[in-house]
Amino acid sequence: MTKPHTSEQATVQLAHGSGGSMMQKLIREVFVESFADVQLEDAASLDLAGSGSNPADTQLSISTDSYVVQPLFFPGGDIGRLAVCGTVNDVATSGARPLSLSASFILEEGFSLSDLKRIVSSMADTAKEAGVPIVTGDTKVVGKGQADGIYITTTGVGQLPAGHTPLLSKDITAGDLILLSGSLGDHGMCIMSQREELSFAADLSTDAAPLNHMMREVLEAAPHTRIFRDPTRGGLASTLNELAEAAQVRMTVEERSVPVKTVVRGACEMLGYDVFQVANEGKIVCIVPAEQAEAALAAMKASPYGAEAAIIGSVEASEGSDSAEEPGSQPSAYSAAGFAKVQLRNAFGARRVMDTLVGEQLPRIC
Repeated sequence: MTKPHTSEQATVQLAHGSGGSMMQKLIREVFVESFADVQLEDAASLDLAGSGSNPADTQLSISTDSYVVQPLFFPGGDIGRLAVCGTVNDVATSGARPLSLSASFILEEGFSLSDLKRIVSSMADTAKEAGVPIVTGDTKVVGKGQADGIYITTTGVGQLPAGHTPLLSKDITAGDLILLSGSLGDHGMCIMSQREELSFAADLSTDAAPLNHMMREVLEAAPHTRIFRDPTRGGLASTLNELAEAAQVRMTVEERSVPVKTVVRGACEMLGYDVFQVANEGKIVCIVPAEQAEAALAAMKASPYGAEAAIIGSVEASEGSDSAEEPGSQPSAYSAAGFAKVQLRNAFGARRVMDTLVGEQLPRIC
């Protein structure tokens, strides 16, 4: 006899949009089950002929995302900058050069026209910075109370360079090194401080930025780059767990190597958040062969958005279960193979599991 669903099981919860384990479960059990051709990367690759047999210079990359952040304006950015940066970055993570964007707006009756102009102007400025024009779009207006001011959906299209194939998480290999382009948690803590009207000794500002130029420079310096991924919802922890699961590898992150601003660390400790699970909107995780790591790091540091870049960890083979028993390890969410997919090692050599976000930490973050 089938057990009836509880009301919580039968409805969408805020946690389904967290970027963590509940969202992954929703995607697998609802969307992947129905959309047989969906590609579970930040951007999907498309062959122009649809045959999958043409050379790489005919391949496009496409990504789409919706933005519902509250508040709409925050230090260092707004929903418009976020909508452009997020989709440009997602297209670029596949290794493609972003070419153009579309933008769709859902506006609530009564929304301020001056705020709308401010948001659209911000989008135009950010698109110009990225070098990716907004070329088409759509606008719908719904009744008062039927939305929350403004929602924006952007779709981006890019082209893979001739002779290149899409960057895929399955290509991550034991021995690779993990790079992070800058400090964690800036965006999430900025939004939280604005919502709660909190003030800190130093200002919190979003890190939202278009990173397509940085990723192109990294690819030129490290042509065998395995993958890029932006650690947005669910933060670094969820991102690395997704990659480790897809590639069937283990990862170790060196805690002392991960850049975190003092004000962000303090805000997380005060509010009870794990900085490794807090959203970022202007950072990139990059995994490269060890012999190309220094070149990739130098390319990141040469970017205006990569000054704090660091090598933060390494990739290990998945065989065996001995890592679960290493001194200092804490038993937690181990995979079926008997090991923790991602571990965090502190300055004393003790390890703990870096878990995927469970539940909803910060809703309406992007």
